[in-house]
Amino acid sequence: MCSRPTDPPEGGPAVSVSSLTKTYTGETGRVTAVDDVSFDIGAGHIVGLLGPNGAGKTTTVKTILGLVTPTSGTISIHGVPVHEARSRAYNYVSAVLEGARNVYWRLSVRENLAFFAGLHGIAPQTRVDRHEAIIDTLGLTRKADEPAKNLSRGMKQKVALGCTLARETPVLFLDEPMLGLDVETTRDLQTELRRLAREEDRTIVITSHDMDIIEAVCDRVIVLSDGDIVADDSVDSLLDVFRAQSYHVKLAGRPQAQLREQLETRFQLHDWETDTDSVAFEIALAGSEEFYECVEVLRTADATVRSFTEIEPDLEDIFVDLTTPASPSRGEGES
Repeated sequence: MCSRPTDPPEGGPAVSVSSLTKTYTGETGRVTAVDDVSFDIGAGHIVGLLGPNGAGKTTTVKTILGLVTPTSGTISIHGVPVHEARSRAYNYVSAVLEGARNVYWRLSVRENLAFFAGLHGIAPQTRVDRHEAIIDTLGLTRKADEPAKNLSRGMKQKVALGCTLARETPVLFLDEPMLGLDVETTRDLQTELRRLAREEDRTIVITSHDMDIIEAVCDRVIVLSDGDIVADDSVDSLLDVFRAQSYHVKLAGRPQAQLREQLETRFQLHDWETDTDSVAFEIALAGSEEFYECVEVLRTADATVRSFTEIEPDLEDIFVDLTTPASPSRGEGES
């Protein structure tokens, strides 16, 4: 047994997906779950793979991992074609999918980490300190000698994650890795994932519905909707695109009756609320030209502006916008 798994070859993407398509035949005919999806992920990056239910996210991940056979397209992990050489590809990738099924219930936490490390060709006795660090990061120290079958569902999820980290593969796929974790453990795991990417050049793909986690950990986001990629960019770039487009406006008194109609005709208007002595609403403005146009509409209507406040977007706002069918941004991001 070797003390360390085979290092991946240098150069080229860690994960490469080219023209991936997967169709199923159901009662209503053929359904396309993933439609001609392509992307590369470089070594040392943490990427969030997002999408609403039915977007094709799970199919994409399972196909990349060799669990689902694609209808067409090619997938490779560190240059190894997944569906032609699964055993070789599995030397480079591990995953936690849909809960805690990759854990042996009769083994303790420590024994599980040692067992899964050993399956990957790592001599467990050479990784005692590392395994203890994983156990500590996941908040499992007090339960380290407890059989997994006696642990709570949340604890079992932690053990499954620990076993994946213990395999030391250069690519990790983590499905909802923070689910069930307390705040302190979540923070520690975020720090560890960033360290793995930065110091060990590990590639991490995270699927999650928690946008705060994605924004805190990932440096890039791929968003799927209806089987297509609707966005693929860095977190910072996506935030920049949507920044300063939405404003919360509050007007004094009761403005002219036609003002609302004028604003709705020209701009995207939301949440119009009328109080006894004021009106408040949210408005989306595309760039400085629309901003000044809006100001002019308010001036012409003799509206007294109490406040005009920029709404800072977050990743969840962007996700909803991109995956809503009527979204004007949707068509622009499709590929």
